Amino acid sequence: MKSFWLHLMLLAALAGPAAFTSTAGVQSGQIGFRADFEGDKALEGWWGPGRLEEVEGGGQCVVLVSKPEARGAVISRKLPLEGLRGCKIRGTARVRAEDVSTKPNPWNGIKFMLVLEGPSGRLYPQAPLETGSFDWRQAGFTTTVPADTTNITLVLGLEQVAGKVWMDDVKLTVVRPLEPAAAVWRAPVREKGHSLPRLRGAMISPNIDAEGLRVLGSEWGANLIRWQLIRHHRPGEVAPLDSYDAWLEGELKKLDAALPHCRKHGLYVVVDLHSPPGGKGTVSSYVGSDASLFTDRKCQDHFIQVWRKIAARYRGARPIWGFDLANEPVEDDVGEDCADWQGLAERAARAIREIDPERTLIVEPARWGGPDGLKELLPLPLSNVVYSVHMYLPGAFTHQGVHGPAPAVEYPGEVDGQRWDKAALKRALQPAIEFQQRHNVHLYIGEFSAIRWAPRGSAARYLRDVIEIFEEQGWDWTYHAFREWQGWSVEHGPDKEDTRPAAAPTDRQMLLREWFARNQKPAW
Repeated sequence: MKSFWLHLMLLAALAGPAAFTSTAGVQSGQIGFRADFEGDKALEGWWGPGRLEEVEGGGQCVVLVSKPEARGAVISRKLPLEGLRGCKIRGTARVRAEDVSTKPNPWNGIKFMLVLEGPSGRLYPQAPLETGSFDWRQAGFTTTVPADTTNITLVLGLEQVAGKVWMDDVKLTVVRPLEPAAAVWRAPVREKGHSLPRLRGAMISPNIDAEGLRVLGSEWGANLIRWQLIRHHRPGEVAPLDSYDAWLEGELKKLDAALPHCRKHGLYVVVDLHSPPGGKGTVSSYVGSDASLFTDRKCQDHFIQVWRKIAARYRGARPIWGFDLANEPVEDDVGEDCADWQGLAERAARAIREIDPERTLIVEPARWGGPDGLKELLPLPLSNVVYSVHMYLPGAFTHQGVHGPAPAVEYPGEVDGQRWDKAALKRALQPAIEFQQRHNVHLYIGEFSAIRWAPRGSAARYLRDVIEIFEEQGWDWTYHAFREWQGWSVEHGPDKEDTRPAAAPTDRQMLLREWFARNQKPAW
């Protein structure tokens, strides 16, 4: 869709640079933009081939048609910065579709999207919408508009697909303005929740046996594991809520059986709620922290009940270091009667605190737990809270070949047109460094890895560089993963086709064990 991007660039050029605006006076619930497409002049200010059409029952909507040879039809318009920039916002619209063809890429298809441009680049928040045919339904997305945004463009229609789409009642609402840095809570004391110089270990499979815990804890010297409460379901489908508690009880029994072995081998435990209520199956088939968790109040209430149950079950359990509230939360859309991740995390934290006042709580940011998510997260105004991010940047290197054939990518080197080396990795982690300094909190890297078949030993070079950065910053960390999937295993060699453990220790295993050798063990 070359014409689509050309007209966006033209709009940006016409808009020119804008002075930064303040969020002073902006209130939660304030409408930043609305389009109901009523009246003869409803498309004034829009660029593109849309037309107006009457809606059954009264009123008008906009309709866009893309023929197979056209491969798309969109309308767009510039939006005012005032009332949107520096705010967390929710976009909603009513959408109907007819015979929309299959997306060539996941990001194509029906577009209800913003293009946010600023000094740090572009963001493209959009509503997740399926293709095919469907009647009128509500679509939505939630995003934060960076404070340094210089241009905002709203895009509606079809991209790289054929078919017909109707849209109406488009609205952008302020969820909350971002707090000025001076007003944000800062911890009086930086709390780690433990007294050891450092926690270093690995994420493990919940099906690990006693021998695996012995090897990791006593033979290799790790002093921390991240224990996944992980559910599996068909990709793209929301896992049923009515069977959640039975699944959870089965997983907690596995943890119960492992805790004595963890204590024996000097392993602190992070209880990671990898699959909260309301998540859907990811491409890797595990249930994530997304979907109905942020659109269904029943799922949010169940989430709080789950943490109350876990807190009561493990109150005072010494091998447990902390509770990781939700793995890689994704709030693509937040329902009007639901809390966003900021609100839901604080609600869960306070519920746990009522039962177990001393337990360390671990909070990851939205946007899949990546470092950039900390730009939007506010610290919880509670004691003994640790903040966690996952480090898989650049993904084209760390995940090469995980989800299908991919070109070989080496580190250090150029990845997607950018030079990646240790300095670039530190820049990618800068939001975490700044978050720790600004709020006086402790950081924990819950996951990081590089696929074992990365070419010419570059996985080990990548792991060495990121661990050195973690250590420079004083962060605890857990490698992903030990005796889980062989693709991430440091006990397996670099040949993708060979799924047997290597006969001799790999360079990645030796690297981890060198760091584990520096560990001190907890005194129970």
